[in-house]
Amino acid sequence: MLQMQSKVSEDGQLTLTLVEVDTPTPRPGEVLIRVEAAPINPSDLGLLLAGADLDTIAGATVDGQPAITATVPPAALRGLGGRIGESLPCGNEGAGVVVDAGSDPEAQALMGRTVAVLGGAMYAEYRAMPAAQCLVVDDDATPIEAASCFVNPLTALAMVDTMRHDSHSAIVHTAAASNLGQMLVKICQADGVDLVNIVRRPEQAELLRSLGAVHVCDSSSASFHDDLVSALTATKATVAFDATGGGTLANQILVAMEAAASADPSAPYSRYGSTTHKQVYVYGGLDRSATELTRSYGMAWGIGGFLLPNFLAKVGPERGQELRQRVADELKTTFASSYTKQVNLAASLDPAEVEVYSRQATGEKYLITPAA
Repeated sequence: MLQMQSKVSEDGQLTLTLVEVDTPTPRPGEVLIRVEAAPINPSDLGLLLAGADLDTIAGATVDGQPAITATVPPAALRGLGGRIGESLPCGNEGAGVVVDAGSDPEAQALMGRTVAVLGGAMYAEYRAMPAAQCLVVDDDATPIEAASCFVNPLTALAMVDTMRHDSHSAIVHTAAASNLGQMLVKICQADGVDLVNIVRRPEQAELLRSLGAVHVCDSSSASFHDDLVSALTATKATVAFDATGGGTLANQILVAMEAAASADPSAPYSRYGSTTHKQVYVYGGLDRSATELTRSYGMAWGIGGFLLPNFLAKVGPERGQELRQRVADELKTTFASSYTKQVNLAASLDPAEVEVYSRQATGEKYLITPAA
């Protein structure tokens, strides 16, 4: 079978290619999935492209299979020590049909069913997975509909869970017109959570308003700061999830949160700023530049990373399964995903296609169809 693998050499040469590997035989508690759909998420691009200079991407052929090559700059190469020389299989999540199963009854029960999995190595024609880690979807759901069952839906649900656990009452979300952002709008509407959406273009704001979003702030607008302060004052949102990472946006959010908190006439004055804790979690890297902070928002604030696997490990398997079941139950509504283009394994290594999906632009989400 064919499997996509990414390799970085000691001299900084990235090679992304299709490799012929043995089709796995499922163990007693495993199933063999014919992978029919696997999305390219922003979280996949770090492994796929390893921080390579996209201007250096070129098409190639390796062992008769299509490939791309690119140069990884020295600054990025220094952070890749653990993977130098290793050919790593790619693709975090996907869905397909169970075509073989191990001897355990739990595995045999999944024969012929459409399942979604989060297991890595999903950009491949087949994937063996433990039956217990498969999310079985309704019979009328297709693998394409189930392909994005995990990363975006569970991350959006994790944001709401984290808000509650950390004793916040409303959320700020950046790059909010993304697939994940649209899911979060629907979740917050259903769960009665106030949400402040930050977008980068007027048409993205209109998209979210068409979904029923109330608070939408366009960072390209001259009135962005004032609009954001007004939204934060109305919602009292004090936790943000930032998909951009670099630049000044996290700082702008903290400044606006402090302005909203300080505007409360009942709050006592302090030269150390408001006592309201303001938190920004960075969960993406749309902007690869340094995160700039001016520290002009008192002393009750924090900024840190946010990663779905860490969240799932923290809340435990019971809560994780509850969230997965909600995704399965609302697969065609709250958690429906749309894709700009579907490509097979070979086409996904066309330099022209790589140039598009590597931009991580809103509305340009790709789906790989390995079985095609």
